[in-house]
Amino acid sequence: MFAAERRQLILEMVRANGAVSLRELARVVQTSEVTVRRDVRALEAEGLLDRRHGGAVLPGGFTRESGFPQKSHLATAEKTAIADVAAGLVEEGEAVVVGAGTTTQELARRLARVPGLTVVTNSLLVAQALAHANRVEVVMTGGTLRGSNYALVGSGAEQSLQGLRVSRAFLSGSGLTAERGLSTSNMLSASVDRALVQAAAEVVVLADHTKLGTDTMFQTVPTDVITRLVTDEPPAHDDRAQTELQALADQGVQITVAGTAVPSGGEGLPGRRPRRESPLPVQRRGGPQLRSAVSLPDPGAADRPRVADMRRR
Repeated sequence: MFAAERRQLILEMVRANGAVSLRELARVVQTSEVTVRRDVRALEAEGLLDRRHGGAVLPGGFTRESGFPQKSHLATAEKTAIADVAAGLVEEGEAVVVGAGTTTQELARRLARVPGLTVVTNSLLVAQALAHANRVEVVMTGGTLRGSNYALVGSGAEQSLQGLRVSRAFLSGSGLTAERGLSTSNMLSASVDRALVQAAAEVVVLADHTKLGTDTMFQTVPTDVITRLVTDEPPAHDDRAQTELQALADQGVQITVAGTAVPSGGEGLPGRRPRRESPLPVQRRGGPQLRSAVSLPDPGAADRPRVADMRRR
């Protein structure tokens, strides 16, 4: 495929979906991510699209929010791996809140197998995934239906969450940075997500690597409120995503990377050799260092991705 043909196809995919990851673009045009990145830079120089970490979006993507049909086809393998790991955090008989999003919908499908669970959600898609689950109670918020993501928003949703207390909240969003935390492109969605956070003792953010380093209009969860981030392994060349993970870990966020093997000796972020000037330290006795270790034991672990869990003590 000639460069002009590749770039035309890339542009058509971005226009159709609003945002597309480099991995997906490379798969469709059948070339390397290095070549795709070069094509994306050329298209950005012409003002036809904007680059984002690990992908490309329509111009003005800072404020634009893709609809559910577009989001559901982005980073599907990554979302599945993230959902597998996040489900392992939930125990039988627990009460949790689950926000709206395509990644949380994947999580809900796995939570259907946890007996005695109570799930509070403002997402019709999450509720639908759990509708026929045995011994799982689903509590819906009130509110006004927002059709683009099938979520209930507004004062009705927020008021229904007052006085609620659960063990943890699982949230997704449009972007995640160490500076601002989790953010989204819609004010009403951000407001409800903040109410969900207030109801939980712990906050778990589910975000694939394409959202790392991306900042959108409305802050949902400040970094110091995030207990844990469950993400996938960024590509080795995505230095910005790797740097963002390190910055989040430095601020005390527990980082769990799905779908990776634990590095030899437990050093560094998965899939990356630590740079000499700022290596990720190994946990040592007597010091508040970061640790890399296998976490989330599960009887079915052989069928699930291995997990690298890095946390600050």
